[in-house]
Amino acid sequence: MDLFISTSPFGVSDPTILEPLKHSGFSWSSNNSGRKLKPEELLEAAKNCKALVAGTENLLPLIEINPDLKMIARVGIGLDGVPLHECRKRGIRVSWTPDAVTRAVAELTVGQMLSSSRFVRMLDAGIRKQQWSRPAGRGIHESIIGLIGFGRIGSSVARLLGSFSPEQILVRDIVDKTSEIHALQQEGLNIRSAGLEEILKSSHIISLHVPLWKETRHMIGLHELEMMRQDAMLINTARGGIVDETALRDALEKGFISGAAIDVFEKEPYSGPLSLMENCILTPHLGSCTLECRARMESESLNEALRFLQGDSLLQEVPDAEYVYQE
Repeated sequence: MDLFISTSPFGVSDPTILEPLKHSGFSWSSNNSGRKLKPEELLEAAKNCKALVAGTENLLPLIEINPDLKMIARVGIGLDGVPLHECRKRGIRVSWTPDAVTRAVAELTVGQMLSSSRFVRMLDAGIRKQQWSRPAGRGIHESIIGLIGFGRIGSSVARLLGSFSPEQILVRDIVDKTSEIHALQQEGLNIRSAGLEEILKSSHIISLHVPLWKETRHMIGLHELEMMRQDAMLINTARGGIVDETALRDALEKGFISGAAIDVFEKEPYSGPLSLMENCILTPHLGSCTLECRARMESESLNEALRFLQGDSLLQEVPDAEYVYQE
């Protein structure tokens, strides 16, 4: 088999995406289950493919059993499931769609900020129980917002927040973001760089926008949550594993922080104890789930796979800088 599409659903938002593949002459199949494949299912379905259009699966077991696999086209931006150095060692090319997801994830993030700071989830549940409560939340305009990670999505969140004129935006990134911050200051945003401790202690809303790697795994644990304001909200639309989910449950239960909105989890689908917390909004990894975003990601990844199979140059190969995160 030339190509296997593991992510599902695929081609639903725009069925024409599959047309180039249908007319390519290459042999292919796809995951039609409507869900993420279990590890053993992926191994069986893709054990002989040459190219893979992949979602968020852990691909190391497949790489180890399939010597024919020579190209992975990641639908999205997260690479924690793709063992980059092992791919390079085996001559497997890897591409991604880093720009396709930016707007959709940034919009969800701002939506989660609004929903959590105004207690939407809790009050919705209360009305359904015939409880009428109207607590005063904190508006974005009167909030200090901490952005941990200021790449494509983090900076896009800051731009979207511009219309709300937050009290201040504090930014932390491992890369110097002086020029990006200065540009936003010129647009009227009260934004500046800050250390992690200041962000944790000062922010009313903290939003995570970092990749998952050894330096960020459980970077928000009980110690960090205890440092946060009691009225603080934590937003994670980045990657499961950045937040220690057990610690977050304890922090919400004990009132260390006021609430959280979590879109990504260490194990998905999620069925853990956070689902019992009324002050935690849970969504099923839907940061990229807009019609335009899905169509663009799917089209870009599929076209990269077809370019590889046709012997053409890749346009969106993962750059060397991303390999550092897996060292």
